[in-house]
Amino acid sequence: MLTKGLHGGDMGLVITEYIGLLTSLDWGMRQWSELENQMTSTERVVEYKSITTEPERPHVISLPENWPKEGKLQFKNVSLKYNETGPYVLKNISFTVEPGEKIGIVGRTGAGKSSIISSLFQLYPLEGSIIIDGIDTNQIPLNEVRNKISIIPQEPVLFSGSMRKNLDPFEEYDDELLWKALDQVELKETVQEMPQGLNSSVTEGGSNFSVGERQLVCLARALIRHNKILVLDEATANVDPYTDSLIQRTIRNKFSDCTVLTVAHRLNTVMDSDKILVMRNGVVEEFDHPYTLLQDDSGFLHTLVEATGESMSKQLVGIARKNFQKRNGTPSGT
Repeated sequence: MLTKGLHGGDMGLVITEYIGLLTSLDWGMRQWSELENQMTSTERVVEYKSITTEPERPHVISLPENWPKEGKLQFKNVSLKYNETGPYVLKNISFTVEPGEKIGIVGRTGAGKSSIISSLFQLYPLEGSIIIDGIDTNQIPLNEVRNKISIIPQEPVLFSGSMRKNLDPFEEYDDELLWKALDQVELKETVQEMPQGLNSSVTEGGSNFSVGERQLVCLARALIRHNKILVLDEATANVDPYTDSLIQRTIRNKFSDCTVLTVAHRLNTVMDSDKILVMRNGVVEEFDHPYTLLQDDSGFLHTLVEATGESMSKQLVGIARKNFQKRNGTPSGT
């Protein structure tokens, strides 16, 4: 028998309303989560509006025509840190790269290899001077500095738009030169087979191309500009052996008169360089021909080579010795 004043219909209504409330709460939580996710876009837009833009630098000096013509690069007492309160990642480094030299940059993680690239493109305020063909880059606008340096990054970058825009974003060159560059990197047939050739669309991030093809597009972009200074941030780390060989061969043939800086994560890619810059804790530890550096058993490069194992270390020493003999004749002590 039910308690006086409490009826079965009332209990049914309570239970029904309770179930409905749970459903409404579940829907409300989903909508609140969706709102929070969508508001992230608004937060980003507001954040991007408040980003401090790089200050424009005036022309303190006038640039010679076709600067740089040789590609001589000098770092003089360069120091760099990524924020005002952070530690220095480059500490008063100085070295000179002669025109046309091929330089390998090696070191352990955090040694400062990528920071040299950041300083070269002046992505952060730096102390000291970087001089290209006698011109202090601190005295010319940033866009002038960056336009004169080509880079092939480890992660290839393609943009949404046409293939032509990816190769020549500022429309400075004719189609003949673009096709020639594609032919040199063996991508001409691939682009010709696309529905609209050079006007064919490249999806976001270049997802309609393989990683190797994207890297070759970046190489073609560098070929088109043919700047006197080329930076390679381990450009062949994520490609197959054939594409690796093609990139290395193209760089040797087409950039033979250019200064090339290669940030290496694998020693075999730079052991045939003219010189190797060994970085350690943000300072220049060693800088000379790899074979010369390997003669010092206590040297840092020698330690890095020995750490690769007996078989690989012999191979690396052999590559360095062969290059040294080619440049200077039979080395002493062999």
